[in-house]
Amino acid sequence: MTEKQQQDAPDQQQQDSLDQLSINTLRFLAVDQVEKAKSGHPGAPLGCAPIAYLLYHKIMKYNPTDPLWSDRDRFILSNGHASALLYGVLHLTGYALPITQLEQFRQWGSHTPGHPEYGETPGVEVTTGPLGQGFAMAVGEAIAEKHLAAVYNHENHTPVDHHTYVLCGDGDLMEGISHEAASLAGTLGLGKLIVLYDDNLISLDGPTELSYTEDVTMRFEAYHWQVQMVHDGNDLVAIEAAIKAARAETSKPSLIRVRTVIGYGSPKAGTSKAHGEALGAEATKETKRNLGFPEDQSFYVPEQAAKNWIQAVDKGKKAQAAWQVKFAEYKRAYPALGEQFERTALRKLAAGWEKTIPTFPAGPDAKPVATRNAGQVVMNAVAKVVPELFGGAADLTASTKTIFKDSPSFHVDPAGRNVFFGVREFGMMAAVNGMAAHGGLIPFGSTFFTFSDYCRSAMRMGALMGTHSLYIFTHDSVGLGEDGPTHQPVEHLMALRVIPHLTDFRPADANETAACWQLALERQSASFMALSRQDLPVLDAAKYKVFEGTRKGAYVLEAFGKDLVLVATGSEVELVLKAANELKAAGILATVVSMPSFKIFEEQSDAYKASIFPHGVPKISVEAGATMGWWKYIGRDGVAIGIDRFGASAPGPIVLEKLGVSVAHVVEHAKKLVKK
Repeated sequence: MTEKQQQDAPDQQQQDSLDQLSINTLRFLAVDQVEKAKSGHPGAPLGCAPIAYLLYHKIMKYNPTDPLWSDRDRFILSNGHASALLYGVLHLTGYALPITQLEQFRQWGSHTPGHPEYGETPGVEVTTGPLGQGFAMAVGEAIAEKHLAAVYNHENHTPVDHHTYVLCGDGDLMEGISHEAASLAGTLGLGKLIVLYDDNLISLDGPTELSYTEDVTMRFEAYHWQVQMVHDGNDLVAIEAAIKAARAETSKPSLIRVRTVIGYGSPKAGTSKAHGEALGAEATKETKRNLGFPEDQSFYVPEQAAKNWIQAVDKGKKAQAAWQVKFAEYKRAYPALGEQFERTALRKLAAGWEKTIPTFPAGPDAKPVATRNAGQVVMNAVAKVVPELFGGAADLTASTKTIFKDSPSFHVDPAGRNVFFGVREFGMMAAVNGMAAHGGLIPFGSTFFTFSDYCRSAMRMGALMGTHSLYIFTHDSVGLGEDGPTHQPVEHLMALRVIPHLTDFRPADANETAACWQLALERQSASFMALSRQDLPVLDAAKYKVFEGTRKGAYVLEAFGKDLVLVATGSEVELVLKAANELKAAGILATVVSMPSFKIFEEQSDAYKASIFPHGVPKISVEAGATMGWWKYIGRDGVAIGIDRFGASAPGPIVLEKLGVSVAHVVEHAKKLVKK
């Protein structure tokens, strides 16, 4: 040993001791949270605390006093059941999460729920828990960073330059969504995505070899990822070296396999018993004893550890202040881009953007327009004034019509706005949620409506998080025709309408489509559109006050009289208008209602709702889908014309006719309901 090494040795030993004390402090904050709640997952925090310490203490760029700083590194705990680990980190590094919140882990009204929730806890980037979705949302975060960097960074100015870090477990990598997302990430060359895999060889049922025997390294290398292996999850030097090597690889995403011990230090270490239940009082004491921590103190933070962790505050403030200085220089050099960056970071639309929304011509000479085609016109009309609109389709761009005609693909040019997600519907929508959570973008994904089944869990997560995620679906009913029942949605509208906080849109024509797009862009929440493949007549926007009416979710199109209310959505609005005219000739005067959004209608006043569906007036609903849910509006004595069976392969008009979605069927029921 050289003289300098001898001099440095005591300092290194002291630092090693401080590192270990800080790691154990984090471990036992997590253990104590679970123990006090009598529920939770102590195993992963005990094994992964060194990873979290390295990331938050040495590697990541963030400011605990401003959790929304746009150029922060993102950390996503994909194995969200290990939430106690994240809460401990956020408390120790100075986020607005006091120890009293950790003491209320998993309790009503706390900011420390059982799984991390976006918007509930400062420092939580996305909601995680359903395994694999955090991984996929991280891919969306990395896509957003790469695109925004390509748009905004110029010469020596780099206002967008951050990494996305993920901690995941074997359960995340077993889920099919991780395969979709990892394949996409490799294809897109997301070099700033770094995933640390808690490779502990244990799942809830026992050893992973019971169900998970693939070669993970080969799998990810086949996806075009850089893969490294760290054989000891307590080896800070090796883990840090691997992270630095991952940061140096800018053309590929990186997976770092870290061999940890679940429940490290506890009598249940290395077994599935450490996974999903409190250790118990005696085992907790033994674990603390094994790791040299005070046995009889809960939520104990040694002063030295607290000072070590809290350095993150000053470090983060300085990093953000330096960024702010550089961003001020950027704004002077690129004022338009600087203004756009700030506006989109605040999730505000440009002033007057709505003036670019087109109105489609109506009348006897106007050509019918499929609402999917109308959607494409609207997208491209607003493209220049809503540059944050960004997305694509699951290998169906030509069918869903969701493409920016004047932009290259993201794969060819990261500044391009068209993302080709491939046939990965679930992964696509989860990535959309990640982009929305990242900020700076209003992202969308699109596919056929029947494949919303593949997307549903991600859509539920978007609604739960309240992200500005747009889910665009076409081929919205059996009216699509010959592809048959596998591709004909029936139950999907009602199934998605019941998801809390998710806004539904099923426009009747091109002008309602434009109005729905306007609302989808204005509303700071998740929404979906169900658009037609078939051409539909265009409603006169001025005559019917389409834009004003759509803003209320349901509105009167025709008011011939009060004998009957005919209400429909989407392509069936044309049908009830025709039926109302036939009924008028027969002496039955109907009011026709278009109802493009259940969710928005439910936001209206009771008085308005009653004006649309007046008490005591017979009502018929018409929608080419499941009838469940309509009786809330039409009453027990109303008639719900719809489809409560699967469709059939035949031309669309024939399928609709055979399944009873026809003018004649509406007229027949109306005459029975209104006896004159």
